[in-house]
Amino acid sequence: MNNLYSNVREFWRKRNTLEFKHAQRARYINWRREDTFTRVDRPLRIDRARTLGYKAKPGYVVVRTKVRRGGRRMSRPNRGRTKGKNLAVDKTSGRNLRWIAETRTAKKHPNMEVLGSYWVGQDGKSKWFEIILVDPVHPAILSDKRINWINRKIQKGRTFRGLTGAGKKARGLYNRGFGAEKARPSRMANGRRNK
Repeated sequence: MNNLYSNVREFWRKRNTLEFKHAQRARYINWRREDTFTRVDRPLRIDRARTLGYKAKPGYVVVRTKVRRGGRRMSRPNRGRTKGKNLAVDKTSGRNLRWIAETRTAKKHPNMEVLGSYWVGQDGKSKWFEIILVDPVHPAILSDKRINWINRKIQKGRTFRGLTGAGKKARGLYNRGFGAEKARPSRMANGRRNK
């Protein structure tokens, strides 16, 4: 017999079913009208949120964030400048959209720290992520030994330094062995070695 979390996980895993598409279509209609940052009462994917450390207690906040899809597309110069031959049109920032959503949400809520995030939907124009934020000085957080590590000095601004799951994935820290020799301690620090 499956429990609630396994049923929710299975529902989000099978994204090609008619039930999932019908439920998401109704959500997208409302989400497109909302602001970029929308605080929600409870997480949409409770199984994913609990895996990342979410608890339904004071000090935790869940924000749904919208990010425009695609890279930083730039137009080619068309005023006679011949500075270079092959001017790039599509540029990437080296960060995935989930990390971008986390950093923008952290700037919007400067007194909170990002615990983690997960995908909740996308259409042709935007992607939506739910970001789990924690108030590091809330009494309920300070008294909980499972989460009070987030109040340490080294965790301050953790999403801006790539310490969340999305940041580690973009930095290549989830890869090990062959092909990942230059990922540690970071790509920039590895390039400065022996110089």
